[in-house]
Amino acid sequence: MKEKNIGYVVFLTVVAALGGFLFGYDTAVISGTIEQVTAQYQLSSIQQGWYVGCALVGSMIGVLIAGYCSERFGRKLSLFFSAILFFLSGIGCAIAQDIDALVIYRIIGGLAIGMVSIISPMYISEIAIAKYRGRLVAMYQLAITAGFLGAYLVNYQLLQYAVSGAEFENATLQKVFIAEVWRAMLGMEAMPALLFLLILFFIPESPRWLLLKNNINKAVAVLEKINKSREVANEEATAIKEKMVAGEGKLNYRLLLKPKYFKVLLIGVAIAILGQFMGVNAVLYYGPTIFKNSGLSEGDSLFYQVLVGLVNMLTTVLAIFIIDRVGRKKLVYWGVSGMILCLVLIGVYFWRGEQWSWPNEVLLFLFLFYVFCCAVSVSAVVFVLLSELYPNAVRGMAMSIAGFSLWVGTYLIGQLTPWMLDVLTPHGTFWLFAVMCLPYMYIVWKHIPETAGKSLEEIEAMW
Repeated sequence: MKEKNIGYVVFLTVVAALGGFLFGYDTAVISGTIEQVTAQYQLSSIQQGWYVGCALVGSMIGVLIAGYCSERFGRKLSLFFSAILFFLSGIGCAIAQDIDALVIYRIIGGLAIGMVSIISPMYISEIAIAKYRGRLVAMYQLAITAGFLGAYLVNYQLLQYAVSGAEFENATLQKVFIAEVWRAMLGMEAMPALLFLLILFFIPESPRWLLLKNNINKAVAVLEKINKSREVANEEATAIKEKMVAGEGKLNYRLLLKPKYFKVLLIGVAIAILGQFMGVNAVLYYGPTIFKNSGLSEGDSLFYQVLVGLVNMLTTVLAIFIIDRVGRKKLVYWGVSGMILCLVLIGVYFWRGEQWSWPNEVLLFLFLFYVFCCAVSVSAVVFVLLSELYPNAVRGMAMSIAGFSLWVGTYLIGQLTPWMLDVLTPHGTFWLFAVMCLPYMYIVWKHIPETAGKSLEEIEAMW
Protein backbone atom coordinates (compact mmCIF):
# COMPACT_ATOMS: atom_id res chain seq x y z
CA MET A 1 0.00 0.00 0.00
CA LYS A 2 2.99 2.32 -0.54
CA GLU A 3 1.09 4.29 -3.15
CA LYS A 4 -1.53 5.32 -0.58
CA ASN A 5 -1.17 8.34 1.69
CA ILE A 6 -1.75 6.39 4.91
CA GLY A 7 -0.63 9.23 7.16
CA TYR A 8 -3.18 11.62 5.66
CA VAL A 9 -6.01 9.09 5.98
CA VAL A 10 -5.07 8.45 9.62
CA PHE A 11 -5.09 12.22 10.27
CA LEU A 12 -8.60 12.54 8.81
CA THR A 13 -9.70 9.54 10.86
CA VAL A 14 -8.33 10.97 14.10
CA VAL A 15 -10.06 14.32 13.52
CA ALA A 16 -13.41 12.68 12.80
CA ALA A 17 -12.89 10.32 15.74
CA LEU A 18 -12.68 13.29 18.13
CA GLY A 19 -16.44 13.31 17.78
CA GLY A 20 -16.33 9.81 19.26
CA PHE A 21 -14.27 11.06 22.21
CA LEU A 22 -16.95 13.66 22.97
CA PHE A 23 -19.62 10.99 22.50
CA GLY A 24 -17.86 8.81 25.07
CA TYR A 25 -17.22 11.62 27.55
CA ASP A 26 -20.77 12.95 27.41
CA THR A 27 -22.18 9.44 27.77
CA ALA A 28 -19.96 8.30 30.65
CA VAL A 29 -19.57 11.49 32.69
CA ILE A 30 -23.14 11.10 33.90
CA SER A 31 -22.18 8.04 35.95
CA GLY A 32 -20.12 10.10 38.43
CA THR A 33 -22.82 12.72 38.93
CA ILE A 34 -25.92 10.58 39.52
CA GLU A 35 -25.58 10.29 43.31
CA GLN A 36 -24.76 13.99 43.78
CA VAL A 37 -27.49 15.36 41.52
CA THR A 38 -30.04 12.93 42.98
CA ALA A 39 -29.20 14.09 46.52
CA GLN A 40 -29.11 17.81 45.66
CA TYR A 41 -32.44 17.83 43.83
CA GLN A 42 -34.03 14.96 45.81
CA LEU A 43 -34.86 12.93 42.71
CA SER A 44 -37.05 9.84 42.79
CA SER A 45 -35.92 6.67 40.98
CA ILE A 46 -38.04 7.67 37.96
CA GLN A 47 -36.62 11.21 38.00
CA GLN A 48 -33.13 9.77 38.34
CA GLY A 49 -33.75 7.62 35.28
CA TRP A 50 -34.94 10.72 33.40
CA TYR A 51 -31.81 12.65 34.39
CA VAL A 52 -29.71 9.81 32.98
CA GLY A 53 -31.93 9.18 29.99
CA CYS A 54 -32.75 12.73 28.88
CA ALA A 55 -29.52 13.03 26.85
CA LEU A 56 -30.56 9.86 25.05
CA VAL A 57 -33.79 11.54 23.96
CA GLY A 58 -31.58 14.20 22.41
CA SER A 59 -29.49 11.46 20.81
CA MET A 60 -32.56 9.92 19.20
CA ILE A 61 -33.46 13.29 17.68
CA GLY A 62 -29.83 13.78 16.69
CA VAL A 63 -29.60 10.55 14.70
CA LEU A 64 -32.84 11.35 12.89
CA ILE A 65 -31.58 14.73 11.71
CA ALA A 66 -28.06 13.38 11.07
CA GLY A 67 -29.14 11.60 7.90
CA TYR A 68 -30.80 14.71 6.51
CA CYS A 69 -27.95 17.03 7.53
CA SER A 70 -25.23 14.71 6.21
CA GLU A 71 -26.98 14.34 2.84
CA ARG A 72 -28.12 17.96 2.53
CA PHE A 73 -25.16 19.90 3.96
CA GLY A 74 -22.35 17.33 3.86
CA ARG A 75 -20.48 15.32 6.45
CA LYS A 76 -18.02 18.08 7.40
CA LEU A 77 -20.52 20.89 8.05
CA SER A 78 -22.68 18.51 10.08
CA LEU A 79 -19.68 17.70 12.28
CA PHE A 80 -19.16 21.45 12.80
CA PHE A 81 -22.71 21.77 14.06
CA SER A 82 -22.31 18.85 16.46
CA ALA A 83 -19.10 20.36 17.88
CA ILE A 84 -20.95 23.61 18.64
CA LEU A 85 -23.71 21.66 20.40
CA PHE A 86 -21.16 19.77 22.54
CA PHE A 87 -19.58 23.07 23.60
CA LEU A 88 -22.91 24.66 24.50
CA SER A 89 -23.92 21.57 26.48
CA GLY A 90 -20.74 21.56 28.57
CA ILE A 91 -20.95 25.26 29.46
CA GLY A 92 -24.69 25.07 30.07
CA CYS A 93 -24.49 22.09 32.44
CA ALA A 94 -21.81 23.85 34.50
CA ILE A 95 -23.97 26.93 35.06
CA ALA A 96 -27.47 25.38 35.11
CA GLN A 97 -29.62 26.99 37.80
CA ASP A 98 -32.04 24.11 38.37
CA ILE A 99 -32.74 20.53 37.34
CA ASP A 100 -34.91 21.61 34.38
CA ALA A 101 -32.12 23.72 32.88
CA LEU A 102 -29.66 20.88 33.51
CA VAL A 103 -31.90 18.47 31.63
CA ILE A 104 -32.22 20.88 28.68
CA TYR A 105 -28.45 21.22 28.34
CA ARG A 106 -28.05 17.45 28.64
CA ILE A 107 -30.54 17.05 25.78
CA ILE A 108 -28.47 19.51 23.69
CA GLY A 109 -25.41 17.33 24.34
CA GLY A 110 -27.49 14.33 23.34
CA LEU A 111 -28.30 15.94 19.99
CA ALA A 112 -24.57 16.19 19.33
CA ILE A 113 -23.98 12.58 20.41
CA GLY A 114 -26.66 11.35 18.04
CA MET A 115 -25.21 13.29 15.12
CA VAL A 116 -21.58 12.21 15.57
CA SER A 117 -22.61 8.60 16.21
CA ILE A 118 -23.76 8.52 12.58
CA ILE A 119 -21.64 11.08 10.77
CA SER A 120 -18.17 10.40 12.22
CA PRO A 121 -18.03 6.66 11.32
CA MET A 122 -19.72 7.43 8.00
CA TYR A 123 -17.04 10.00 7.15
CA ILE A 124 -14.25 7.64 8.18
CA SER A 125 -15.64 4.76 6.12
CA GLU A 126 -15.93 7.01 3.06
CA ILE A 127 -12.32 8.24 3.16
CA ALA A 128 -10.81 4.93 4.33
CA ILE A 129 -8.70 2.56 2.25
CA ALA A 130 -10.60 -0.75 1.93
CA LYS A 131 -7.79 -2.88 3.35
CA TYR A 132 -7.69 -0.85 6.55
CA ARG A 133 -11.30 0.34 6.81
CA GLY A 134 -12.20 -1.93 9.71
CA ARG A 135 -9.41 -0.70 11.94
CA LEU A 136 -9.88 2.92 10.84
CA VAL A 137 -13.59 2.94 11.70
CA ALA A 138 -12.74 1.04 14.89
CA MET A 139 -10.56 4.03 15.83
CA TYR A 140 -13.85 5.86 16.25
CA GLN A 141 -14.86 3.25 18.83
CA LEU A 142 -11.42 3.65 20.44
CA ALA A 143 -12.08 7.37 20.72
CA ILE A 144 -15.41 6.62 22.41
CA THR A 145 -13.67 4.40 24.97
CA ALA A 146 -11.02 7.11 25.46
CA GLY A 147 -13.90 9.46 26.18
CA PHE A 148 -15.32 6.98 28.69
CA LEU A 149 -11.96 6.68 30.42
CA GLY A 150 -11.42 10.45 30.31
CA ALA A 151 -14.80 11.00 31.97
CA TYR A 152 -14.11 8.42 34.67
CA LEU A 153 -10.67 9.92 35.40
CA VAL A 154 -12.04 13.47 35.49
CA ASN A 155 -14.88 12.39 37.79
CA TYR A 156 -12.48 10.60 40.13
CA GLN A 157 -9.89 13.39 40.24
CA LEU A 158 -12.45 16.17 40.67
CA LEU A 159 -14.17 14.29 43.49
CA GLN A 160 -10.82 13.74 45.24
CA TYR A 161 -10.05 17.45 44.86
CA ALA A 162 -13.49 18.48 46.15
CA VAL A 163 -13.11 16.44 49.36
CA SER A 164 -9.47 17.46 49.90
CA GLY A 165 -10.41 20.63 51.75
CA ALA A 166 -9.31 23.02 48.97
CA GLU A 167 -11.11 26.35 48.74
CA PHE A 168 -11.50 29.12 46.15
CA GLU A 169 -11.91 32.78 46.97
CA ASN A 170 -14.23 33.13 43.98
CA ALA A 171 -17.74 31.99 44.96
CA THR A 172 -18.56 30.63 41.49
CA LEU A 173 -15.42 28.48 41.34
CA GLN A 174 -16.08 27.28 44.89
CA LYS A 175 -19.57 26.22 43.83
CA VAL A 176 -18.50 24.52 40.57
CA PHE A 177 -15.37 22.72 41.76
CA ILE A 178 -16.05 22.08 45.46
CA ALA A 179 -19.62 22.46 46.74
CA GLU A 180 -21.32 21.10 43.61
CA VAL A 181 -18.46 19.32 41.88
CA TRP A 182 -20.81 17.55 39.47
CA ARG A 183 -20.94 20.88 37.60
CA ALA A 184 -17.21 20.71 36.87
CA MET A 185 -17.53 17.06 35.81
CA LEU A 186 -20.15 17.93 33.21
CA GLY A 187 -18.58 21.25 32.23
CA MET A 188 -15.15 19.86 31.34
CA GLU A 189 -16.70 18.61 28.10
CA ALA A 190 -16.41 22.14 26.69
CA MET A 191 -12.62 21.89 26.37
CA PRO A 192 -12.37 18.94 23.93
CA ALA A 193 -15.47 20.29 22.15
CA LEU A 194 -13.62 23.53 21.39
CA LEU A 195 -10.61 21.56 20.12
CA PHE A 196 -12.88 19.46 17.89
CA LEU A 197 -14.49 22.60 16.47
CA LEU A 198 -11.14 24.18 15.60
CA ILE A 199 -9.48 21.11 14.08
CA LEU A 200 -12.42 20.42 11.76
CA PHE A 201 -11.19 23.35 9.64
CA PHE A 202 -8.29 21.16 8.49
CA ILE A 203 -10.22 18.27 6.90
CA PRO A 204 -11.92 18.07 3.47
CA GLU A 205 -15.44 17.01 2.68
CA SER A 206 -16.07 13.30 2.02
CA PRO A 207 -15.22 12.51 -1.63
CA ARG A 208 -18.23 10.18 -1.93
CA TRP A 209 -20.59 12.96 -0.80
CA LEU A 210 -18.95 15.34 -3.27
CA LEU A 211 -19.54 12.80 -6.05
CA LEU A 212 -23.16 12.41 -4.94
CA LYS A 213 -23.48 16.16 -5.49
CA ASN A 214 -21.65 15.95 -8.84
CA ASN A 215 -18.77 18.04 -7.51
CA ILE A 216 -16.31 15.84 -9.38
CA ASN A 217 -13.26 18.12 -9.37
CA LYS A 218 -13.23 18.54 -5.59
CA ALA A 219 -13.85 14.81 -5.09
CA VAL A 220 -10.97 13.88 -7.38
CA ALA A 221 -8.71 16.35 -5.54
CA VAL A 222 -9.44 14.63 -2.22
CA LEU A 223 -8.99 11.15 -3.72
CA GLU A 224 -5.73 12.27 -5.32
CA LYS A 225 -4.37 13.31 -1.93
CA ILE A 226 -5.39 9.94 -0.49
CA ASN A 227 -4.04 7.87 -3.41
CA LYS A 228 -1.00 10.01 -4.30
CA SER A 229 -2.00 9.66 -7.95
CA ARG A 230 -4.28 11.69 -10.19
CA GLU A 231 -4.82 8.69 -12.44
CA VAL A 232 -5.86 6.39 -9.57
CA ALA A 233 -8.09 9.17 -8.18
CA ASN A 234 -9.89 9.51 -11.53
CA GLU A 235 -10.32 5.72 -11.78
CA GLU A 236 -11.73 5.51 -8.24
CA ALA A 237 -14.08 8.44 -8.83
CA THR A 238 -15.32 6.80 -12.04
CA ALA A 239 -15.85 3.46 -10.26
CA ILE A 240 -17.85 5.13 -7.49
CA LYS A 241 -19.98 7.09 -9.97
CA GLU A 242 -20.73 3.93 -11.96
CA LYS A 243 -22.21 2.30 -8.85
CA MET A 244 -24.54 5.22 -8.24
CA VAL A 245 -28.11 4.92 -9.41
CA ALA A 246 -30.31 7.52 -11.02
CA GLY A 247 -31.55 10.05 -8.50
CA GLU A 248 -28.89 9.17 -5.96
CA GLY A 249 -27.71 12.15 -3.96
CA LYS A 250 -31.27 13.41 -3.56
CA LEU A 251 -33.14 12.78 -0.33
CA ASN A 252 -35.57 10.04 -1.35
CA TYR A 253 -36.69 7.92 1.60
CA ARG A 254 -38.79 5.73 -0.69
CA LEU A 255 -35.56 4.10 -1.86
CA LEU A 256 -35.41 2.39 1.53
CA LEU A 257 -38.59 0.46 0.71
CA LYS A 258 -36.97 -1.31 -2.23
CA PRO A 259 -36.36 -4.95 -1.26
CA LYS A 260 -32.56 -4.84 -1.72
CA TYR A 261 -32.32 -1.82 0.60
CA PHE A 262 -35.10 -2.72 3.05
CA LYS A 263 -33.54 -6.07 3.96
CA VAL A 264 -30.17 -4.61 4.89
CA LEU A 265 -31.92 -1.75 6.73
CA LEU A 266 -33.78 -4.24 8.95
CA ILE A 267 -30.57 -6.19 9.66
CA GLY A 268 -28.77 -3.01 10.71
CA VAL A 269 -31.69 -1.93 12.90
CA ALA A 270 -31.76 -5.35 14.57
CA ILE A 271 -28.07 -5.44 15.52
CA ALA A 272 -28.19 -1.79 16.61
CA ILE A 273 -31.09 -2.15 19.03
CA LEU A 274 -30.28 -5.65 20.32
CA GLY A 275 -26.73 -4.61 21.14
CA GLN A 276 -28.07 -2.20 23.75
CA PHE A 277 -29.94 -4.93 25.65
CA MET A 278 -26.81 -6.94 26.41
CA GLY A 279 -25.85 -4.93 29.48
CA VAL A 280 -22.94 -2.74 28.43
CA ASN A 281 -24.70 0.60 28.93
CA ALA A 282 -26.08 -0.48 32.28
CA VAL A 283 -22.45 -1.04 33.35
CA LEU A 284 -21.24 2.24 31.86
CA TYR A 285 -24.07 4.38 33.24
CA TYR A 286 -24.74 2.72 36.57
CA GLY A 287 -21.40 1.05 37.33
CA PRO A 288 -20.52 3.30 40.28
CA THR A 289 -24.03 2.89 41.70
CA ILE A 290 -23.86 -0.91 41.32
CA PHE A 291 -20.40 -1.03 42.90
CA LYS A 292 -21.51 1.28 45.74
CA ASN A 293 -24.54 -0.90 46.46
CA SER A 294 -22.21 -3.89 46.75
CA GLY A 295 -20.57 -2.24 49.76
CA LEU A 296 -17.93 0.15 48.36
CA SER A 297 -17.53 3.83 49.23
CA GLU A 298 -18.29 6.45 46.57
CA GLY A 299 -14.57 7.07 46.00
CA ASP A 300 -13.79 3.37 45.64
CA SER A 301 -16.75 2.83 43.31
CA LEU A 302 -15.51 5.62 41.02
CA PHE A 303 -12.01 4.11 41.09
CA TYR A 304 -13.47 0.73 40.08
CA GLN A 305 -15.23 2.51 37.22
CA VAL A 306 -11.88 3.98 36.13
CA LEU A 307 -10.59 0.41 35.85
CA VAL A 308 -13.64 -0.50 33.77
CA GLY A 309 -12.90 2.41 31.45
CA LEU A 310 -9.21 1.49 31.19
CA VAL A 311 -9.97 -2.12 30.22
CA ASN A 312 -12.58 -0.88 27.75
CA MET A 313 -10.06 1.39 26.02
CA LEU A 314 -7.09 -1.02 25.99
CA THR A 315 -9.26 -3.84 24.65
CA THR A 316 -10.49 -1.60 21.86
CA VAL A 317 -6.85 -1.02 20.89
CA LEU A 318 -6.52 -4.80 20.56
CA ALA A 319 -9.71 -4.92 18.48
CA ILE A 320 -8.31 -2.32 16.07
CA PHE A 321 -5.32 -4.55 15.30
CA ILE A 322 -7.31 -7.73 14.76
CA ILE A 323 -10.69 -6.67 13.31
CA ASP A 324 -9.48 -6.75 9.69
CA ARG A 325 -7.46 -9.95 10.19
CA VAL A 326 -9.89 -12.03 12.25
CA GLY A 327 -13.04 -10.60 10.65
CA ARG A 328 -16.16 -9.03 12.11
CA LYS A 329 -18.15 -12.23 12.59
CA LYS A 330 -15.56 -14.27 14.48
CA LEU A 331 -15.01 -11.41 16.91
CA VAL A 332 -18.74 -11.40 17.63
CA TYR A 333 -18.90 -15.19 18.15
CA TRP A 334 -16.07 -15.30 20.68
CA GLY A 335 -16.79 -12.00 22.39
CA VAL A 336 -20.53 -12.49 22.89
CA SER A 337 -19.93 -16.03 24.21
CA GLY A 338 -17.66 -14.54 26.86
CA MET A 339 -20.25 -11.85 27.66
CA ILE A 340 -22.92 -14.49 28.27
CA LEU A 341 -20.65 -16.36 30.68
CA CYS A 342 -19.78 -13.18 32.60
CA LEU A 343 -23.39 -11.98 32.82
CA VAL A 344 -24.53 -15.34 34.17
CA LEU A 345 -21.76 -15.31 36.81
CA ILE A 346 -22.47 -11.68 37.78
CA GLY A 347 -26.06 -12.75 38.34
CA VAL A 348 -24.85 -15.63 40.50
CA TYR A 349 -22.70 -13.16 42.50
CA PHE A 350 -25.72 -10.99 43.33
CA TRP A 351 -27.89 -14.08 43.94
CA ARG A 352 -25.65 -16.08 46.25
CA GLY A 353 -22.32 -14.22 46.45
CA GLU A 354 -22.89 -12.84 49.95
CA GLN A 355 -23.92 -16.24 51.32
CA TRP A 356 -20.87 -17.84 49.73
CA SER A 357 -18.61 -15.04 51.03
CA TRP A 358 -17.49 -13.92 47.57
CA PRO A 359 -15.31 -10.78 47.94
CA ASN A 360 -15.90 -7.56 45.98
CA GLU A 361 -12.84 -8.39 43.87
CA VAL A 362 -14.82 -11.25 42.26
CA LEU A 363 -17.46 -8.77 41.08
CA LEU A 364 -14.73 -6.43 39.80
CA PHE A 365 -13.05 -9.26 37.86
CA LEU A 366 -16.34 -10.35 36.28
CA PHE A 367 -17.17 -6.78 35.28
CA LEU A 368 -13.73 -6.24 33.79
CA PHE A 369 -13.80 -9.52 31.83
CA TYR A 370 -17.32 -8.71 30.62
CA VAL A 371 -16.10 -5.29 29.42
CA PHE A 372 -13.14 -6.99 27.72
CA CYS A 373 -15.42 -9.39 25.82
CA CYS A 374 -17.83 -6.63 24.86
CA ALA A 375 -15.14 -4.14 23.78
CA VAL A 376 -13.34 -6.67 21.56
CA SER A 377 -16.54 -7.70 19.81
CA VAL A 378 -19.90 -5.89 19.89
CA SER A 379 -18.58 -2.41 20.70
CA ALA A 380 -15.78 -2.60 18.14
CA VAL A 381 -17.91 -4.10 15.38
CA VAL A 382 -21.23 -2.25 15.53
CA PHE A 383 -20.16 1.10 14.06
CA VAL A 384 -17.91 -0.64 11.53
CA LEU A 385 -20.82 -2.73 10.25
CA LEU A 386 -23.32 0.13 10.23
CA SER A 387 -20.89 2.33 8.29
CA GLU A 388 -20.13 -0.28 5.61
CA LEU A 389 -23.25 -2.45 5.21
CA TYR A 390 -25.43 0.20 3.57
CA PRO A 391 -25.26 1.04 -0.17
CA ASN A 392 -24.20 4.56 -1.22
CA ALA A 393 -27.74 5.39 -2.32
CA VAL A 394 -29.18 5.17 1.19
CA ARG A 395 -26.17 5.24 3.53
CA GLY A 396 -27.03 8.48 5.31
CA MET A 397 -30.73 7.74 5.65
CA ALA A 398 -30.27 4.10 6.62
CA MET A 399 -27.58 4.89 9.21
CA SER A 400 -29.91 7.48 10.74
CA ILE A 401 -32.68 4.92 11.13
CA ALA A 402 -30.32 2.26 12.50
CA GLY A 403 -28.75 4.85 14.77
CA PHE A 404 -32.20 5.90 15.97
CA SER A 405 -33.00 2.31 16.93
CA LEU A 406 -29.64 2.08 18.72
CA TRP A 407 -30.44 5.14 20.79
CA VAL A 408 -33.99 3.97 21.49
CA GLY A 409 -32.46 0.84 23.00
CA THR A 410 -29.88 2.88 24.88
CA TYR A 411 -32.57 5.20 26.25
CA LEU A 412 -34.70 2.30 27.41
CA ILE A 413 -31.72 0.77 29.21
CA GLY A 414 -30.77 4.08 30.80
CA GLN A 415 -34.36 4.70 31.90
CA LEU A 416 -35.24 1.16 32.99
CA THR A 417 -32.04 -0.05 34.68
CA PRO A 418 -32.86 1.52 38.10
CA TRP A 419 -36.33 -0.02 37.87
CA MET A 420 -34.98 -3.43 36.79
CA LEU A 421 -32.43 -3.45 39.61
CA ASP A 422 -35.27 -2.76 42.06
CA VAL A 423 -37.98 -5.03 40.62
CA LEU A 424 -36.08 -7.82 38.84
CA THR A 425 -33.26 -7.63 41.43
CA PRO A 426 -29.63 -7.31 40.30
CA HIS A 427 -29.24 -11.02 39.52
CA GLY A 428 -32.45 -11.12 37.46
CA THR A 429 -31.36 -8.03 35.53
CA PHE A 430 -27.99 -9.49 34.52
CA TRP A 431 -29.50 -12.85 33.60
CA LEU A 432 -31.94 -10.99 31.31
CA PHE A 433 -28.96 -9.30 29.64
CA ALA A 434 -27.38 -12.74 29.09
CA VAL A 435 -30.50 -14.05 27.35
CA MET A 436 -30.58 -11.01 25.05
CA CYS A 437 -27.13 -11.93 23.70
CA LEU A 438 -28.53 -14.99 21.91
CA PRO A 439 -30.65 -13.34 19.16
CA TYR A 440 -27.79 -10.93 18.44
CA MET A 441 -25.40 -13.80 17.76
CA TYR A 442 -27.98 -15.56 15.59
CA ILE A 443 -28.51 -12.52 13.34
CA VAL A 444 -24.77 -11.98 12.85
CA TRP A 445 -24.31 -15.69 12.06
CA LYS A 446 -27.26 -16.09 9.71
CA HIS A 447 -27.83 -12.74 8.01
CA ILE A 448 -24.62 -10.68 7.87
CA PRO A 449 -21.84 -11.39 5.36
CA GLU A 450 -18.17 -11.01 6.26
CA THR A 451 -17.12 -7.57 5.06
CA ALA A 452 -13.43 -7.47 6.04
CA GLY A 453 -11.10 -6.31 3.26
CA LYS A 454 -13.85 -5.44 0.77
CA SER A 455 -14.54 -2.00 -0.72
CA LEU A 456 -17.88 -0.32 -0.02
CA GLU A 457 -18.90 -0.96 -3.62
CA GLU A 458 -17.97 -4.69 -3.33
CA ILE A 459 -20.04 -4.98 -0.16
CA GLU A 460 -22.97 -3.34 -1.92
CA ALA A 461 -22.70 -5.90 -4.73
CA MET A 462 -22.89 -8.74 -2.14
CA TRP A 463 -26.46 -7.82 -1.31
